[in-house]
Amino acid sequence: MSAFVLDLSIAGSVNVFPVLAAAPGVAAPILSLLGTIATGVAANIAGLALVHLEREPARDDLVPFTSLIVLTVVAAVFNVLLTRDRRQLRTSREVAAAVQRAVLPDPPRRAGRLAVASRYEVAHEEAAIGGDLFAVHETPHGVRILLADVRGKGLQAVRTVNALLGAFREACDHRPDLPGVVRQLETRMQTGTAQATGSEAESFATAVVAELPPDSSTLCVANRGHAASLLVHNGKVSPLEPATPSLPLGLGALGDDDVPVDRFDLPVGATLVLFTDGINEARDADGVFFDPAVVLSRPFPPDPDAVLDALLAAVLRHTGGKLQDDAALLAVTLTE
Repeated sequence: MSAFVLDLSIAGSVNVFPVLAAAPGVAAPILSLLGTIATGVAANIAGLALVHLEREPARDDLVPFTSLIVLTVVAAVFNVLLTRDRRQLRTSREVAAAVQRAVLPDPPRRAGRLAVASRYEVAHEEAAIGGDLFAVHETPHGVRILLADVRGKGLQAVRTVNALLGAFREACDHRPDLPGVVRQLETRMQTGTAQATGSEAESFATAVVAELPPDSSTLCVANRGHAASLLVHNGKVSPLEPATPSLPLGLGALGDDDVPVDRFDLPVGATLVLFTDGINEARDADGVFFDPAVVLSRPFPPDPDAVLDALLAAVLRHTGGKLQDDAALLAVTLTE
């Protein structure tokens, strides 16, 4: 239509056929198949109308109109291929999400005196399954918590995530102390990499392993190269930084066998927030990293779901509605 108006306004002094020819090509990635064909037909009709308004049709007009028909057919084929690829990508993402849910079930809503909330946000940059994981288990030794981020994506990540979750469940039942749990996770990672080849043999996982004893007296945290968890209470945020840095799981052979454990007070009503780097490394259009501590520095009800909802809403606003990497979030609130 714009080409038709343009040609009339300049009284045929300029050839607008290239604009008409471009119409179906522009429509192909945007419109449906029917819309693409309709655009090509409309371009042909507009061209014919312009010819009749300006002069008598001639034999030379067959070439441009035949070309426009061919371009419409090519655009229709392109539209069909694009639609098929989009459908396949959507199916792949749905399969990836289903596998993710099967491998990583939601933790219980309550564990001891802890109210629990979790979220898993997929970044849709690709249809690969991510390596983020979390787990919460109530044991005779207290409530034990794991949040980790495995290097890589795809089947390699699935195998490692599954191995870590299995090792964590077993360690929770049989290890009486938190260092023992971490050592079992480290052993499982090293065993997996020793049996692997290629990039999987170089796999590792940053992790936070925490424990709240049955008397809920002190929160014990072992941080293995992961971003510090945040303690949210009465409008204040306290990063639970480890006193002694530790290597990620799978790289323990490069250091010693010591497992540093930090201890923190967990007041009633306080919420512990753990997250993977899809949150704290999320960037806005200017490349500025998201700071979760700023968002959580306001009063929240003693409700882990409310805390995670506010955090996710803020990070999506920061990034324009789309994460650059998968993100796993876990929040636990100590109740009366």
